[in-house]
Formats: sequence, structure tokens, C-alpha cells
Amino acid sequence: MHDAIKRNYLFGCMVEFDNPDSLMAAANKALDAGYSKMDSFTPFPVHGMPEAIGFREAKVPWIVFWSGVTGAICGLGLEWWVSAEAYAHNIGGRPYFSWPNFVPPMFETTVLFSAFGAVFSMIILNKLPQPHHPVFAAENFARASQDRFFLLIQADDPNFDDEETTQFFRSMDALNVTLINADEEQDW
Repeated sequence: MHDAIKRNYLFGCMVEFDNPDSLMAAANKALDAGYSKMDSFTPFPVHGMPEAIGFREAKVPWIVFWSGVTGAICGLGLEWWVSAEAYAHNIGGRPYFSWPNFVPPMFETTVLFSAFGAVFSMIILNKLPQPHHPVFAAENFARASQDRFFLLIQADDPNFDDEETTQFFRSMDALNVTLINADEEQDW
């Protein structure tokens, strides 16, 4: 039996800043330079950062909406099936499909399916659980939740070149520029 070979792959370039204005300026310059696969890590939300890093349209609201529509249809369908097909009883001369009575349970199934859609889409789209990520190896990254601001350019970006990208960010007022390696190639 042979031992598995551990390989290091370049994950990206991590740039550290001490204030949000420098981070915003660097993100705008990187976007203008053509970098498209980048992410930022900040201790608090920075206004305008999603646009500065080229964040694409969020998928979660659409997933929640269509989950809610599915829940409403399933709830209404279940109530119709139970009241009009499976256990059809004429009570008080009302029609079998009396939709005003079905609104509260239909609302509840809409909320239930929307909640499940929100939770599961966030888990799946954020690739959780993820106990380790290559950015954790960056120098001073523990301060990203305290007082430092980080910008990551991923190595699978079409414009990424380790030498050029490193020099590009060293020309700015960055505190630290680090190349990050991942232990194995994964779909991050």
C-alpha cells in the first residue's frame, strides 16, 4: 500500500490593509485591471464593497421565492386532495374546495418551504460545513474579524499571474501581500 502524496496548489494572493478606504481603492483598481475572482474579508460591512469586487446577483432570494411558491402550491394541493378527493365530506353545505379556509395552512406551508429553501441554499451555496479554508493560512488573517481588511485574488482568475499580481498590489499601500497555497486542489 502506498502513501498518498500531498500536493500544494496556489490558491491566490491575499492583500492586507489597515483601513476600509485602502481596501475599497485596491478592489476598484483590481476590478478595473480585469480581475474577476476576488473576495474581501472585513471586520464590519463596508458600503460599496460588493460592487467593488464584482459581486454577482444573489441567488438566495430567488431560491427562497421559488421555494415559497412551491410551498404554496403543495399546501393548496394537499388541502384540495384531502378535502375534495380522499376524505370528501359535505359539511354544512359548503363546497369541497373551499379555498378561503385553505389560506392559513397554505400560508404556513409557504413560510415553511421558504425557510427550508433559505437555510439549505445558504448551506449549499456557501459550501458549508467547511472547517478549513486556505485563507486561514494567510499571515495576520486572524485579525480580519478585529481591525484588518483583506482582499483575495484567486489563482483561477483568468488575469492572475503570481508575479504580476503580487507586484500590482505591492504598488498600493498594502501592509502585506501573501501568496496562499492550498493543500489539495478543490472546487473552492
